[in-house]
Formats: sequence, structure tokens, C-alpha cells
Amino acid sequence: MHRFGIDFRVTGDLQWRSNDMGPAIPFLTVGNADANVGSQFDGGAMRCTLVFVATSALLIATAAPAQTPDPNLARSIAATCANCHGTNGVSRGDIASLAGTGKDDIVRKMQEFKSGARPGTIMPQLAKGYTDTQIELAAGWFAAQKAAK
Repeated sequence: MHRFGIDFRVTGDLQWRSNDMGPAIPFLTVGNADANVGSQFDGGAMRCTLVFVATSALLIATAAPAQTPDPNLARSIAATCANCHGTNGVSRGDIASLAGTGKDDIVRKMQEFKSGARPGTIMPQLAKGYTDTQIELAAGWFAAQKAAK
């Protein structure tokens, strides 16, 4: 019978760090880690493995809360249409204005472009780059804008 025992101790501190990309997430700064392995295993390799396992468990247990949705997401998606359809969806040229157009109408047309059922020069390719959720958000934003005069 072979007995195997581990005495593991980590000293350090938990810090919360954040950047401009999202909420703070925990980082474990390890000051000292000791592994006492009661077998023929290499203590250094075991120490690294145990520090990794302990850190992973800590990160999973203290996962950052879900991010709140960006209140400007719909506007940001709609802004990608400004080159052709004008600022805030009010076109200054021959291309149709989107401002004040019904949400369902915009969604239907975008889905037709996306599926290839509606012909166009550039819109079929552009429409394929948006998810259904992004199309819904942009269409809702344009529907809420003042119609072109």
C-alpha cells in the first residue's frame, strides 16, 4: 500500500484590478507557496500545479458579476450606417433615409438583404455582418428618430 499526502500552504493577497474594458476581476498575488509532498514526486512541479489549481479555484469562485448592457449599444450599431444613410439616419443623397422608418420594415428589409432575397449593391454583404439582435437594436433606434423632412 502506497500512501500519498500533501501539505499545501499559500500566503498572499487578493487584489481587484480593472481596466477600461470591463468590471474589476480578482488577481491572486502569491507571496509564498510551500508544498510538502510525501511521495517521490518533484516538489517544484507539484508546487506549480497546486498554485495553478488554487488560483483557478479562487477565480472561479469569485467570478466577476455580469456586465450591464451598454445603454448606447443601439446607437453605436446604427452609427455604422451613417456613411450611406446619413447622421441619425437622415440621408442627404439618393439613398433612403432610415430615421422614422418603422422598426418592422427595417428588420424585414435587412433580413431580406441578409438572406439574398432582396437585391442590392452593397447591402447584401453588409447585412450578413450583423446578428439578428444587432439588426433589431439598430432598427428600433432608427424608428425612434425624427423622420427626414
